[in-house]
Amino acid sequence: MIKIRNLIKRYGQNIAVDNINLDIYKGEIFGLLGPNGAGKSTTINMICGLLKIDQGEVILDGINIQENPLEAKKRLGLVPQEIAIFDTLTAKENITFFGKLSGLRGNLLKERVDEALEFVGLSHSSNEIPKKFSGGMKRRLNIACALVHHPKLIVMDEPTVGIDAQSRKHILDSICKLNKMGSTIIYTSHYIEEVQSICNRIAIIDHGRLVACGTKNELKNLVSKEEKIIVEVIDFNYNFLEELKIITGVKDADFHNGILGIITSNAQNILQDVLFILSNNNVVIKSVKMIEPDLESVFLSLTGRSLRD
Repeated sequence: MIKIRNLIKRYGQNIAVDNINLDIYKGEIFGLLGPNGAGKSTTINMICGLLKIDQGEVILDGINIQENPLEAKKRLGLVPQEIAIFDTLTAKENITFFGKLSGLRGNLLKERVDEALEFVGLSHSSNEIPKKFSGGMKRRLNIACALVHHPKLIVMDEPTVGIDAQSRKHILDSICKLNKMGSTIIYTSHYIEEVQSICNRIAIIDHGRLVACGTKNELKNLVSKEEKIIVEVIDFNYNFLEELKIITGVKDADFHNGILGIITSNAQNILQDVLFILSNNNVVIKSVKMIEPDLESVFLSLTGRSLRD
C-alpha cells in the first residue's frame, strides 16, 4: 500500500525525520510507536501530502504523493492528532461536508453519511452540534469524517489522546472492524498497550529515525535475552538507583510512581543483590515480580529511554 524511501524532513538545522525507509502492506494495521517529538506526526503529514518532503519519496497505492497529490489523497482518510471538525455544524453536516470534499454526491453521499454515523455510534446524536459532545464523541466524529468516502488507507494519528476509557475501547474496536472490512490502517501512538493490542506490525521511531520494524514477536526477539524486575516499594530514595545500576547484569533501572523497574540479562541471578541493597537502605517492599520482554522493554533497550520520557 505504501512505499517510503529515504524520507527526510528538516527544520533549519534540526532533522525531524532522518532517512526513513518503510513498506506498509495492504490489509494490515501498521503501528508507529514512539514518544512525543519522535517524528511520528511529521512522517504522517508527509505521507498524507500535508507537509513538503525535503528528500525521498512516498508511493501510496502506486501513486507518487509528490507528483500526483490529489489522486493519492483520494485513497486515504486522515484522523489527525488535533480534532478537525466544525463546532457550529451538526454531526451529520460535518460528515456530509467531508464527504463532498471527497467527491460524494446525492443518494450515495446520504448513505455513506448514515453508515459512518452508525459505525462510530453517533446515529442518535446526528443532529446535535459537537459543542455538546464529550471528548470521546468528538474523536469518534473525527473518525467518521475520515472514513465516509471508504478510503483504501486510513491514517490515525494519536486518536485516543485525552479521552475516557469507554471511548478509547470503542475507537480501538472500530479500528479492528475497519481492518476486517479491508482497510489498511496506519496507527500512531505513544501508548504501547494500544499498539501492542491491535497492530500486525510495528515500527519504532526515535529522534526521527527508524529504530526497528517487525511483528510483536520479532521485536521482542531483539531483546530476548533481557528480563525485567518490577518492585513496588515505599519511601524509595533516588540515590539508590545508581547503586542498583552498577550490579553486574543490570542494564538499566528507573523509578516512577512507586514502581522500581530493572532491566537485566538474568533476573533470577541478580534478584538477591537487588533485595539486599533495598533492605540495607530500609526500603519497604510491597511486591516483587519478574516479567519477560515486552514492547516497553524493547523500546527501552533500543532507544535507551522510556517511551513516555
